[in-house]
Amino acid sequence: MDIDQVRINFSDDSLFVLNICLSFLIFGVALDIKLSDFKKVLQQPKTVGVGLFSEYILLPILTMILIFIFKPQTSLALGMVLIACCPGGSTSNFMVHFSKSNSALSVLLTSITTVGAIFITPLAFEFWSNFVPGKENLPELSIDLLDMVIKVVQLIFIPVLIGIFLNEKYPTFTDKIKKGVGILSLIIFFAFVIGAIITNWEFVQKYLFTVFWIVVIHNSLAFVLGYYTAKSFGENEMNARTISIETGIQNSGLGLILVFNFFDGLGGMAMILAFWGIWHLITGFGLALWWRRSA
Repeated sequence: MDIDQVRINFSDDSLFVLNICLSFLIFGVALDIKLSDFKKVLQQPKTVGVGLFSEYILLPILTMILIFIFKPQTSLALGMVLIACCPGGSTSNFMVHFSKSNSALSVLLTSITTVGAIFITPLAFEFWSNFVPGKENLPELSIDLLDMVIKVVQLIFIPVLIGIFLNEKYPTFTDKIKKGVGILSLIIFFAFVIGAIITNWEFVQKYLFTVFWIVVIHNSLAFVLGYYTAKSFGENEMNARTISIETGIQNSGLGLILVFNFFDGLGGMAMILAFWGIWHLITGFGLALWWRRSA
C-alpha cells in the first residue's frame, strides 16, 4: 500500500487518552516557565530574536528546500512541515544544561515557543503546507483552521497555565516534582511511539529506510542551521550551541497528537513525527556530550 494511503487509527477513547498524555507532556515543560522569564526578552532581545528567527522562519524554509530536493511522498513531506512548525521540545532544556551552554536562554526560548504554539503552530502549518506538492490530492487535509487552533488551545493553554501557577506559587513543590514529571513524560512518549510501531509493524518495516534518511538529514541540518545562524549574527559560542539545540529538538509529541486528531492518522506524517521524536534525543544527547567535553 502507498504510504499516502496508510492510516494509523485510534478509537475515540484511545484518542482521548493520548490527548491527556500530551497535556501532561506540556505540563512538564511548563514547570520550568515563570512569568519573569518573559521579562528577560527585554534584557537580551537580539539573542532571543535570533533563536526565534532560526526556529520560526529558517527551519520551515530549510524544510521546504529539502522537500523540493528529495521530493518525498506527500504525507512524508507534510510530516516534515508539521515538525518544523512545532514548538521546542521539553528535553532541549536538559540537553542545553548537560552541554554546559546557556540554560537560561534555552528555558526562555522553549517557554516562548510553547506558549506561542497555541496560535503559531496551526497558522504556520496552514501556510507552509500549501507549498507541498500533491497536498490537494489528500482530502482529509481540508481541515478547519479554527478547529485546530481551539484544539491546540485546549492541549497547551490549560497545562501551561497550571505549570506556571505551580512554579510561581509553590516553587519548592515544583522543584521536587519537576524531575519525576520529566522522566514520566519521556516514558509516556516512548510508550506511545512504541505502541504505534508494534501495531503497525508491517507498514513500518516497508517504509523505515525512507523515513530514516529523511529524518536524519532533516534533523542534522536543523542543528547545523541553528548553530551557524547564531554565529552569523555574532552570538557567542554558548548561545550558538543553545540555539542549535533549540532548533534541532522539536515537540514531536504535539505533532503526533495533531496527526491523529486532524489528519486521520495519516501514516507518512505519523512516521516522520514518531521517528523524529526518537532520533532527536539521540542526536541531541550526542551533540550535548560532545560540547560538554569542550565547554
